[in-house]
Amino acid sequence: MYSIPCLLNDDLGREEYMPIVEIFSRRQKRQRGEFPDVYQYNTVPGPLRVQIVHIWTSSFGDVKSYDVQKMFESIHDVLCREYGIFTLNETTDDYFSSVAKFMLYSKEIENILDVIEISFKAIDKLVRENRHRYNKATQNPDSAIEELNARFREHGVGFQYESGQLIRIDSQMIHSEIMKPALMFLSDRDFSGANEEFISAHKHYRDGNYKECLNDCLKSFESTMKIICTRKNWSFKSTDTAKSLLDIMFSKEFIPNFLQSHFSGLRATLEAGVPTIRNILGGHGQGTTQITVPESMASYALHLTATNVVFLVRAEKEFK
Repeated sequence: MYSIPCLLNDDLGREEYMPIVEIFSRRQKRQRGEFPDVYQYNTVPGPLRVQIVHIWTSSFGDVKSYDVQKMFESIHDVLCREYGIFTLNETTDDYFSSVAKFMLYSKEIENILDVIEISFKAIDKLVRENRHRYNKATQNPDSAIEELNARFREHGVGFQYESGQLIRIDSQMIHSEIMKPALMFLSDRDFSGANEEFISAHKHYRDGNYKECLNDCLKSFESTMKIICTRKNWSFKSTDTAKSLLDIMFSKEFIPNFLQSHFSGLRATLEAGVPTIRNILGGHGQGTTQITVPESMASYALHLTATNVVFLVRAEKEFK
């Protein structure tokens, strides 16, 4: 027998589905233009929190089972330890309910995001690797993550779950065309160091630590080039800066000779973009003048780093 969401989505051939159903009220809201088209970062609406609990129940299966309770006990204990408290609320016998109530009623946006991130990391890693323990689950991890991100977009909340953490997004087009490909390319084991630095830059950006964001952008950019040089057996020094590494890549015709002129502008951008921003604003001593790095500059550096990473890794795959 087919499930109601499956029938409503007219998708009878799929074993797994993303249960976002085009009910009448959703269609009407879309026609009236009531879905937000600008992201906000300061609230997580109540309906979104409830929808996240629904995703949990379909992803974990029997929430009263031993395995699910132990998982949420671990989530509960990690949060309590980090917050410096003994319990999230008065309910501790049912750890699933305790964590759910904390997320549903918390007034602190970052606490809510903590719960969302750690619970979906559990779905992404633990449930994915131990599906036999959650055999009553009706939604697989990929579908759960896809639905979470879709629900974020639907409510205009500017976060997405990617590569094991929640990241802030400023534009869906920029995220899908630049940030997501960069994270995908850096997920290659060889690029693990560059990936950690890029994710750290994104975390600093989300936390408002904009100087640290710039520094980690540069580290990720430089690490990406060093990894490519290593894979191509091109000599370089461990202390080489971004400019020196770029010189190696151009001298090796990593960008073909017949395109050198065409890409002269790109080289100028790579040399004068992230490195210069970092050197001027984030990398040197401030003296007696406090240097303030604005959010717009950190956002630009982060997206420019992602663009450069995507270009470099794609070029490495094509280079003969």
